[in-house]
Amino acid sequence: MSGQKIARTSALTALAPAVWGSTYLITTEFLPPDRPLLASTVRALPAGLILLLITRTLPRGGWWWRAVVLGVLNIGAFFYFLFLAAYHLPGGVAALVMSVQPMIVLLLGALLLQDRIRPIHVGSCLLAAAGVALLVLQPNAGLDAVGVVAGLLGALCMASGIVLTKKWGRPDGVSLLTFTGWQLTVGGLVLLPITLVGEDMPDHLTWGNVGGFLYLSVIGALLAYVLWFRGLSKLPALAASFLSFASPLCATVLGYLFLDQSLRPLQLLGAAAVVAAVVLAQPRNRSEKPEPAPPVRATSRI
Repeated sequence: MSGQKIARTSALTALAPAVWGSTYLITTEFLPPDRPLLASTVRALPAGLILLLITRTLPRGGWWWRAVVLGVLNIGAFFYFLFLAAYHLPGGVAALVMSVQPMIVLLLGALLLQDRIRPIHVGSCLLAAAGVALLVLQPNAGLDAVGVVAGLLGALCMASGIVLTKKWGRPDGVSLLTFTGWQLTVGGLVLLPITLVGEDMPDHLTWGNVGGFLYLSVIGALLAYVLWFRGLSKLPALAASFLSFASPLCATVLGYLFLDQSLRPLQLLGAAAVVAAVVLAQPRNRSEKPEPAPPVRATSRI
């Protein structure tokens, strides 16, 4: 893949975590208060079911359990740990804990994908973590053991999902929409009973609530995850994982533009460090092009 194609693919893939970075703004301004699990379930399950209805293709054979594993790691468990960390930690600390994700991808990639660990990759991980700390960490930030563990588990889930998605690829003949639909549906089904047990349903919904839920499901899940899984199929695992830092960048900018949050010089320095780390982690030439996953014929029509 040429340098220009890599840059275009990276930019398009980065749109997904940038959209995810708008979740905080949508949640606080449009959704019913204190309903993180409901928001996660509504974000994942309807989008997954819509894609299944459109594509009308179910997994077959070994891809049943692979779809379950990927759906739990990339969607269900990740969402749950993400919101658990957000409830127990200040947003900046949660984002800082989650920034270990590329380092986990680096280690898992070496174990499962035989990717080489290079000094520039380690340096990029450290630079990105420092940048996130400057970008989102507040002076009054506190630590909570449950929140820290949840953040680390969330980072582990996302990193594992990225690496396993690269290792397994997609079955032969399965479209990107189908592959995305499998995972969103599984993730939503995993979250549904936890939501029903753990949260009360809102007494009523405003049109703003409905619009917020629609945004999370259609833009934040259906479209964003199609872009994300497309990028994972074309970029090295580590390069794709670094693009997730577009999420705290976008959240910071939106908070400054719409929520009257401050943007200090140290935050600008942190943003520059994050962008530099992302650029350093991207592939430079054909030699870093990932090997395509072997095709697997394993689908059935609904």
